[in-house]
Amino acid sequence: MNANKKKISIMIPCYNEEENARPIYEAVRAELQKSLPQYDYEILFIDNKSQDKTRDIIRGICAEDKKVRAIFNTKNFGQFNSPYYGLIHTSGDCTIPLCADFQDPVEMIPRLVKEWENGYKIVIAKKTSSKENGLMYFLRGCYYKTIRKMSNVEMIEQFTGFGLYDKSFIQTLRDLHDPTPFIRGIVAELGPERKEIEYEQPRRRAGKTHNNWYSLFDAAMLSFTSYTKVGMRIAEFFGFGIAFLSFLIGLFYLIAKLVAWDSFVPGYAPTMIAVFFMGGVQLAFLGFLGEYIMAMNTRIMNRPLVVEEERLNFDDQNPQEQ
Repeated sequence: MNANKKKISIMIPCYNEEENARPIYEAVRAELQKSLPQYDYEILFIDNKSQDKTRDIIRGICAEDKKVRAIFNTKNFGQFNSPYYGLIHTSGDCTIPLCADFQDPVEMIPRLVKEWENGYKIVIAKKTSSKENGLMYFLRGCYYKTIRKMSNVEMIEQFTGFGLYDKSFIQTLRDLHDPTPFIRGIVAELGPERKEIEYEQPRRRAGKTHNNWYSLFDAAMLSFTSYTKVGMRIAEFFGFGIAFLSFLIGLFYLIAKLVAWDSFVPGYAPTMIAVFFMGGVQLAFLGFLGEYIMAMNTRIMNRPLVVEEERLNFDDQNPQEQ
């Protein structure tokens, strides 16, 4: 009977989610069975080397329910690679990535599926408000607006990756072979016509967020280097501007010295200010240049997204690299 049903894949990335792993599984299963009984489904957990009891909990769930699959990574491969790897290892007619901490509302699954059945290959969920830290929400909004203005690709504001992706787009993700994938940018750049659904992001159910300032900065730099040229363009224009300004200042000092050779003494202050200012500018833009070079270097090395340690409830039990 299940062979005639369309299949929905729910992909849940995890890292130290022992308090949320079983509740999110139970909530997703209940929602699918209640609201979408006409569909087959699978739930795929991908664990990014949790240091708590998350893996033990997922093993127990997999033993109880053969519709639940799991991939365990050999180490923490970061906030982008692991969820992306999970997406391309789903087998459903559509895939919905869902955060384990309940900040992606489970009750939105039927709404996403409804728009998919209306013909949209991608249905994305956009935050209109959030119950998270107000300052963080404001800063995220500024970040999205900045990227959108600077990027040569139309970027999607307040989109975290939560949504529904048809299997045809999942195949596009498989074919990319990008070792540093940024799903938000890929959806904007390569995705077909999409439907946007607005929602309010709830608070994290339990546990602490694993996003810190460094991880947020890492995300910002990945989007900057992947989808904008603005860093290098600013460096060029700023360099030309400083060079022109330095030429004018040098010309002024030359004329002033020639006119008042004995009385004009510029002193060391302007020289020291200019040296430290230019040194700071150069270091800043060398750092920006380094970000672009690191992004290119990672892509050139073409390393696998993740390396598997173990997989559960797959037909092929041998770990794969992708």
